[in-house]
Amino acid sequence: MRTTSRTLNLGILAHVDAGKTSLTERLLYAAGVIDEIGSVDAGSTRTDSLELERRRGITIKTAVANFLLGNGGSAVSVNLVDTPGHPDFIAEVERVLGVLDGAVLVVSAVEGVQPQTRVLMRTLKRLGIPSLLFINKADRRGADDGRVLHEIERRLDVPVIPMGRIVDGIGTAEARAEAFAPEDSAFTQRLLDTLTLHDDTLLGAYVTDARSVTYERLRAALAAQTRRGQIHPVYVGSAITGTGIPELIEGVREFLPAGCDDAEGPLSGRVFKVERGGSGEKVAYARLFSGELRVRERVPVAGREGKVTDLAVFDRGTAEHRVSVRAGRIAMLRGLADVRIGDVIGREPDDHPYQHVFAPPSLETVVVPADPADKGALHLALTQLAEQDPLIGLRQDPEGRELSVSLYGEVQKEVLATTLAEEYGLAVTFRKTVPICVERVAGTGTAHEILGHDGNPFLATVGLRVEPGPPGGGVVFRREVELGSLPLGYMRAVEETVHVTLRQGLYGWQVPDCAVTMTHSGFCSIRSTAGEFRGLTPLVLMSALRRAGTVVHEPMHRFRLEFPQDAYAAVSPALARRRALTDPAAALGDTYVVEGHIPADEVHGLDAELPELTGGEGVLETAFDHHRPATAPRSRERTDHNPLHREEYLLHAHRRV
Repeated sequence: MRTTSRTLNLGILAHVDAGKTSLTERLLYAAGVIDEIGSVDAGSTRTDSLELERRRGITIKTAVANFLLGNGGSAVSVNLVDTPGHPDFIAEVERVLGVLDGAVLVVSAVEGVQPQTRVLMRTLKRLGIPSLLFINKADRRGADDGRVLHEIERRLDVPVIPMGRIVDGIGTAEARAEAFAPEDSAFTQRLLDTLTLHDDTLLGAYVTDARSVTYERLRAALAAQTRRGQIHPVYVGSAITGTGIPELIEGVREFLPAGCDDAEGPLSGRVFKVERGGSGEKVAYARLFSGELRVRERVPVAGREGKVTDLAVFDRGTAEHRVSVRAGRIAMLRGLADVRIGDVIGREPDDHPYQHVFAPPSLETVVVPADPADKGALHLALTQLAEQDPLIGLRQDPEGRELSVSLYGEVQKEVLATTLAEEYGLAVTFRKTVPICVERVAGTGTAHEILGHDGNPFLATVGLRVEPGPPGGGVVFRREVELGSLPLGYMRAVEETVHVTLRQGLYGWQVPDCAVTMTHSGFCSIRSTAGEFRGLTPLVLMSALRRAGTVVHEPMHRFRLEFPQDAYAAVSPALARRRALTDPAAALGDTYVVEGHIPADEVHGLDAELPELTGGEGVLETAFDHHRPATAPRSRERTDHNPLHREEYLLHAHRRV
């Protein structure tokens, strides 16, 4: 007989400063996990454990805590995942989404719906993750739950059901939330009107016999539709004072789907976080979807075999060492030296495919050690940090003089500098942030090198043709040479080297979306090796690429800017200075809304000057959208696998041979 466990992996998501970490503290306190509520301002919260997080008062790294809801057989074990709210750390949020059963999206009762709120809600909707909303900070001056509920309905574009309201003391510490009662006819009518939009059976029952649609039936329908992600109950209260929290907890227990993961099924899990332990060892955080994992057990990890030397699970607020972990739980695993974020443990989860839901970073910067002698130590430190955050995108120039990292925004620079100083003892500065461009193939180009001809030092013949491909199609490798004309290992060497070489094109940027066709092949049966083909392929490919030509494209962000109408005269020229392409402004009450596209490297500057231009009332939302031809030449350092000049490359090749 198979056994199942009821576990809810719950994400807490929000725009920065909406009170997400404070809500996590309040939930842990209400569940009896902690005896005293920590303060973000005082740096005493349970989940913001990094010294940097405590000092800055923001969440930087995902953290996990556990508590129990209910008693006996109906109890649900909740793994609470606190995620960063600042958009610069959106990659942390992406990695968590694939292991969640449900989410609570926190909205400030003062600031209302903010840019990151919209991004997160769209993502939850796209992935079908059931979610509740919590209007927080009802105790704060300027709070208005009615206004924010209206913003949620208008700007988030999802069906919602308000489950209560503030009845006293809004904007003060005495604010009191009250749930809507079954006797409230306006509440039950709204429930009926909203739920029947997605349930023809419920609508038919109401039309046939209105009395058959009881409050209990409406409540059950609300639970079913919430679990399917069709509707989103909205609660209101304060994480600081605790008002509205019991109702939110009941909503989590009743409306979000606690998984019944199969503990006796085949082993299946995914790593969503990697960090370094006190001794420098890797610690992997993994959600187990089915099966059971034991200490000292050898398991397949992303196609490799690994051995778990130690594991711990989260239980009532602490991580406890165990000899095994069963399906549904989140575990900390040690011993997997080569583990990376996104790795599958066992077999691929059927119902939780890993998806990239946010665009990769569109900016980069050069990291410079204050002491040139620290160059090697800096490279090692950044390599380890890239294991914890693959989107750091560490890159080194050919001579090893400079190290570049990818960025979502300027705050990452500050965090990276502090991390390097405090954890590795390295002082660094940064060069100016620049956009990460791409090169698109402009035409068709061909080239070949024949074994034994024209000074070709490699014991190989390779001919390649490069052509443009459709946007988003990636690099496609094709063969026109006769099947069997090359040993399979040599053919693979060419194909793999094509993909590596196209990471940097004529101007040093990645070349995506093109077709590379192998037109010539040949080898010496006695002396040729795969290494000969790996050495010759970059020379031929870059010659073909040079004949085809490439055009540098810079990243563009889609933006939405909302600001008071009287600020239009100041905002409009600022957008023009920053090379924004705008749609006509639309009036929305006493505000204007302008949408359009803006170069990625102009976003930070626009955001920085908005408060002065709009009297602090401008709201800017941006997200990467596409690449467009750059308006000015943008070159990047190249690596030595991409030869620009045949003679120089052959000179180095002769030295190797």
